[in-house]
Amino acid sequence: MTQDTATETTQVAILPAAEPITLDYPIQRGNQRINQIHLRKPKSGALRGLSITALAQMDAESIATLVPRISTPTLTKADMHQMDPADLTQCGMAITNFLLPTSLKEPASPTE
Repeated sequence: MTQDTATETTQVAILPAAEPITLDYPIQRGNQRINQIHLRKPKSGALRGLSITALAQMDAESIATLVPRISTPTLTKADMHQMDPADLTQCGMAITNFLLPTSLKEPASPTE
């Protein structure tokens, strides 16, 4: 056995994530202040009990239900209900982008 065949390759699955969302109005939890959150692309299981149509329409309650399932740091539903509407809209825009098929997303650089 050569050294090349004995080497194990470990691959880590990286889930697509949106750019970090910087909150206009940070969330205060005791001594913790959350200024920025990251959302990962939800798998189908994270969408349980939610309407994709409601998410696509950026329904506030649907966003408040989904974000705690896909956010880092993990936000609570109570955090979501206290969130500023502009910050909730940023979360909704990221979620809407996750729901679009790749074929409908704009290319990163325009082609002529």
